[in-house]
Amino acid sequence: MKNSVLFDSVGLGPYTLRNRIVLPPLTRSRSSQPGNIPNELMAAYYRQRTGAGFMVTEGTQIEPRGQGYAWTPGIHSPEQIAGWRKVTDTVHAEGGIIFLQLWHVGRVSHTSLQPDGAAPVAPSAIAANAVKVFIETGPGEGALAEPSTPRALTTAEVKELVQLYAQAARNALEAGFDGVEIHCANGYLVNQFISAHTNRRDDEYGGSLENRLRFLREVTQAVADVVGKDRMGVRFAPLFATTQEDRVYLGLVEDDPHATYIEAIKVLEDIGIAYVSLAEADWDNAPELPETFREDVRKNFNGRVLYAGKYTAERGVRVIESGWGDLIAFGRPFIANPDLPKRIANNWPLTPVDPATMYGGTDKGYTDYRTYQS
Repeated sequence: MKNSVLFDSVGLGPYTLRNRIVLPPLTRSRSSQPGNIPNELMAAYYRQRTGAGFMVTEGTQIEPRGQGYAWTPGIHSPEQIAGWRKVTDTVHAEGGIIFLQLWHVGRVSHTSLQPDGAAPVAPSAIAANAVKVFIETGPGEGALAEPSTPRALTTAEVKELVQLYAQAARNALEAGFDGVEIHCANGYLVNQFISAHTNRRDDEYGGSLENRLRFLREVTQAVADVVGKDRMGVRFAPLFATTQEDRVYLGLVEDDPHATYIEAIKVLEDIGIAYVSLAEADWDNAPELPETFREDVRKNFNGRVLYAGKYTAERGVRVIESGWGDLIAFGRPFIANPDLPKRIANNWPLTPVDPATMYGGTDKGYTDYRTYQS
């Protein structure tokens, strides 16, 4: 596929990407403890994957309450900023471009992960179901657990959270990142404000769709004011169907997902951000997004459109050539194939991923996947 559209250079804000292949955010839970600090092992992992047009880090909590899984990194302490600087310096030495994903899980957490064992925070005090969180049960040991019931944020606390996102963006710049992506997908905090299933507020952040999108608008604008609107993206997971398949996380299916997410995308267009990332359903035999939705996204958003969700190279080419998207992210294949762009270009076989070593642990299943040997 050497000459396919996947290998065209493409502009993204101030950057020219070497290809259209993206490393998406992939939770790997390898940060150093205590403190959830990025480390040299993580730097090696990202360096191995700098063949991507650009990379987005794993979800990174913007504050201590934003953590929902053991050993995920943060961007709120000086030690975390310094740890991430090791990653960005290593990536930049290889000519790579890397954005930090700003993450807050909201209600998808557990008291053992929260400061002082407090309840997680959320738009409304509604417990998450059909989802598991990952908690530490001992040094280097963990287990899946049911999320704890959250408490509802006050209006003043919501406004403080907007500023915590802005501060996290400042920290990302201090750590040397080229830009940031706001995680607004998969049933986490921003998604909880957007969804009528999880937002039962009666203040300016609840009720109508316009009000439920207010937190998204304020967070996106606050981050844009820090990093520049042309150096940021937002990730959504606009699910049109669900599954009974056992999963760590999934997301929320709205009564009218098309209308909900097109209105959300209009918010991003008003602010003028560089890209929107759309994470599609990725369970076995999951339906693709409706073409009418893809076309409506294009009609209402002038930035770059990135698609992810169990993509093959062939499917990615089809989406780009159809005019629906500009960038294609490959998740699991990029875990197991650090040289994925070269493998796609040369039609080399792909190494399968080992699910048992995806979360936590050592270099095994992380930095020990080999490049292709002909």
